[in-house]
Amino acid sequence: MIQAILAAATATPTPTPTVDPNLVTPGPVGFVIVAVLVVFAALLIWDMQRRIRRVRYREEVRAELDAEEAAAASADGEPDAGEGPAKG
Repeated sequence: MIQAILAAATATPTPTPTVDPNLVTPGPVGFVIVAVLVVFAALLIWDMQRRIRRVRYREEVRAELDAEEAAAASADGEPDAGEGPAKG
């Protein structure tokens, strides 16, 4: 146990860098690529939200139309609209 404490207390040498840190950075080209990816992702998210909103709106309108047809059919004394062939 004492050996473990002594091993933890000894300083570990810091390696000296062998590569120039300025040569391994992404630079302006990397920044431009990341910026283009961010813009592309934002446009994809915006388009996806627009499409989801459109699908929801269409489903709401379809449900309202079905409810109106069912109400009209029950007022006319016709059989339930749900018993007929499926609409697609």
